[in-house]
Amino acid sequence: MATKDVEQPVRKQGMYEVVMEQFAHAADVMGLDPGVRKILSKTNTEIEVNFPVRLDNGKIEVFTGYRVQHNNALGPYKGGLRYHDTVDLDAARALAIWMTWKTALAGLPFGGAKGGIHINPKNYSKGELERITRRFTYALGDNIGPDLDIPAPDVNTNPQIMAWIADTFSSTKSPSTRFVNLHVVTGKPVGAGGLAGRDRATGFGVVANLKSWSKLTGQPLKGMRFLVQGFGNVGYWTAHFLIKEGATLIAVQDASATFKNEKGIDPEALQAYSDANGRNVKGFPGAQEIDPKEFWGLKCDILVPAALGNQITGDNAGAITAKVVAEGANGPTNIEGEAILKKKGVDIIPDILCNSGGVIGSYYEWLQNKRAEIWKIEQVLEMIQDKVDTSFGKVVAAAKEHKVDWRTGAYIVALRRLEDTYMDRGIFP
Repeated sequence: MATKDVEQPVRKQGMYEVVMEQFAHAADVMGLDPGVRKILSKTNTEIEVNFPVRLDNGKIEVFTGYRVQHNNALGPYKGGLRYHDTVDLDAARALAIWMTWKTALAGLPFGGAKGGIHINPKNYSKGELERITRRFTYALGDNIGPDLDIPAPDVNTNPQIMAWIADTFSSTKSPSTRFVNLHVVTGKPVGAGGLAGRDRATGFGVVANLKSWSKLTGQPLKGMRFLVQGFGNVGYWTAHFLIKEGATLIAVQDASATFKNEKGIDPEALQAYSDANGRNVKGFPGAQEIDPKEFWGLKCDILVPAALGNQITGDNAGAITAKVVAEGANGPTNIEGEAILKKKGVDIIPDILCNSGGVIGSYYEWLQNKRAEIWKIEQVLEMIQDKVDTSFGKVVAAAKEHKVDWRTGAYIVALRRLEDTYMDRGIFP
C-alpha cells in the first residue's frame, strides 16, 4: 500500500537563530579572531526568577522573569525590560546579544543585556503591576546595579515602571547610598531623575538615520509616503518627526487594527485616540480600517517596522514596495525576508543602527545622573543626532570596504570594537 507524503509545516526561525546567523556571517567576512568569536558567541549570565505576588482579589500568582547578560567588555550591561507573553529565555538571549552590538556600534561604554517578565500587562491593574514590578526587582537583587547592569523601558514598560524599579532597588540599600543607586535604570520620569527627551529618543534616532539615508542617496524625505507597524512609543515618535520632514503617514498597523488613509494620518490625533482607549487604536475615525494582510503591500517609500521581532518574513517581504526599511524594532526582519528585500534592491537600515537613539539617550541619562546635572532637551537631541550620524557613516564605510550590506557592515563595526578591546586587555588570568 503506497504511503502518502505528509507536508511538514515550515518552522520559522526564532530571533536567537537569526542573531547568531547574522553574527556568524559578519565574523566570517571580517575574519574575527577565533578566540573572541568563541567569547561573543556565549552569554555571560542567564538569570531566571520565579516570584509570588498577591493580586487584587487576594489570590497568589507566581510570575517568571528573566535577565540575560551577554557581554560587559565595554562597560556595564545595558538593555530593556519588556512585559510581554512572548518573553522567554531564548528571546531575552537574542535581544541581549543585539544590545551588545548596538552599544558597541554607538560607541557607548556599555555592554548588552535584556530581560523581562512573561506576562500580558493588560490583564492586571496598575496596583498589581506595581507589586509585580517591585517583587521582580527584589528577586533580581544585586544582579542589577548602576555600575553593573542598567535596565530601561522596552515593550509594554514605561517611565512609571522604571521609577518603581529605581525606588525598590535603592530602598534595599543603606540610607547613605540610596541616592547613588537611583540610576540603576534609565528611562525614568524627568521628575525622578529622567532625561528630557528620553521618551522620544528612539523615534528621533530612526528619523535621524532616515535623514542620513536621504542625504546619502539624494532622495528627499519631503513628499515621501510611509507606513508604521506598531504604534507604541517608537512608532508614534517616528511618525511625529518624519511628518516634520514633510513625509506623509498613510497606514498604521498594531495588534488591534490596521488603518489606511491615502491623504495622510495625523499621528497626534491617533496618539490621543490611543491614549483615551487603553493604548488601542481600533475604531480610530481618521482612517479606514483594512485587512491586516494588505498592510505590507501598500505602495509607499518608507516602511518602519516598530513592533516585535520576525515581522518581515519570506511570506510578506515580496509584497513590500518601500525604497527603504527603517528597523525601529529589534529583529523585525528574518533571514528569508531580508534576502528577498535585498534582491528587490530595498535599502535596510539595520536595527542595531536604526533604533540606537534609545540606548544613546539612556547613556546620557545615566551620565547626567552620575554627574548630578540636568540637561535641556535641545542639547540631548543634538547629542543623539551627532552619535547617529557618526555611526551611520561608519556603517556605510565598512559595508563599502567589505562589499557587504549595511547590516553586515554594522556588525563589523561593532565586532571590531569588541575585538580590539579583548586584544588590548587580554583575558584573565
